[in-house]
Amino acid sequence: MKWIGVILVILGIVALIYGGIGYNRQRTVLDVGGIKATVTEHKTFPIAPVVGVISLIGGVGLLVVGRRGV
Repeated sequence: MKWIGVILVILGIVALIYGGIGYNRQRTVLDVGGIKATVTEHKTFPIAPVVGVISLIGGVGLLVVGRRGV
């Protein structure tokens, strides 16, 4: 239980600091004969701050319960 609590606390902190996961996507916009034009789009998969807070609170709760031995 302690390890799950620690992992939840770390994930909650990361979610609150970064707020999302960013990635790049390359897409072809024009392909005529030997000419090929591509564009790189930067996309972000947002993680709501509420998810970070819930994860943080849940992790701290598991750590407290694990410490009490219940």
